[in-house]
Amino acid sequence: MANNSIQSSNEISSIGRLAGKTAVITGGAAGMGRAASLAFCKEGATIVILDIQKKAGEALVEELRAKGSEAHFIETDVSDEGQVEAAFDQVAKLVGSYNVLFNHAGTIIVKPLHETSVEDYDRLMAINVRSAFLVCRRAVKEMSDNGGGSIVITGSIASELGYPLESVYCMTKGAVLQLARSISAEYRDQGIRCNAVCPGFVKTDHGLREISELDSAGQEWEEGALDQAQGRICNPEEVAAAVVFLASDESSFISGNALYVDNGWYAKG
Repeated sequence: MANNSIQSSNEISSIGRLAGKTAVITGGAAGMGRAASLAFCKEGATIVILDIQKKAGEALVEELRAKGSEAHFIETDVSDEGQVEAAFDQVAKLVGSYNVLFNHAGTIIVKPLHETSVEDYDRLMAINVRSAFLVCRRAVKEMSDNGGGSIVITGSIASELGYPLESVYCMTKGAVLQLARSISAEYRDQGIRCNAVCPGFVKTDHGLREISELDSAGQEWEEGALDQAQGRICNPEEVAAAVVFLASDESSFISGNALYVDNGWYAKG
């Protein structure tokens, strides 16, 4: 069956690698999420963006519709169970079923562990981990009922490597990587693939703030450490390209994997 879903390179380039697919993208209004939203639509997908950033989300949808794409925005705090459930109810009304989920929403706190408050911990766990649980819990049921599909979860190089001043962030990214692996094992027979995309430093507001805060704490990422680790800073479009691949039928036999978008940083350890 997998062979039937793989098209020739000529067919893919002419109709879009995600043509006929409908995707839900959390955190899709800005940064890497925005780059993925643009890339998904360019490749022919219908998308629904769930994001707390209303102004940015609505502006992006207007931009995508002006280019001829079918795109929708639902203002959603994906760490809130009620809002997630209401958003997915609205997704069903807007587009019916979907066969791709890009669970991207997340944030970071840069702080020594001994200075990290319980409130800091709770906030990061809610935004990064509880949101993934709530969104994926709903998605695996609906995707199972509708023939399967592909889930991509945003991890990080910090999913498996530890970094000073980012202990709780590393915890959260390790958790979502394990969620991706567990979903791939539990729902394979329902036709669902699940993978994690794991970037290094990316040229987004999130990534640049992280570098600035780390350097303010005495590290030297801007003074050459970043170049040594990953050669240069990653562009958000490069992460989006990896997500498109994992969402597409080109990766039909890839599941339970972490795809590192880091120019070899993880391989160096």
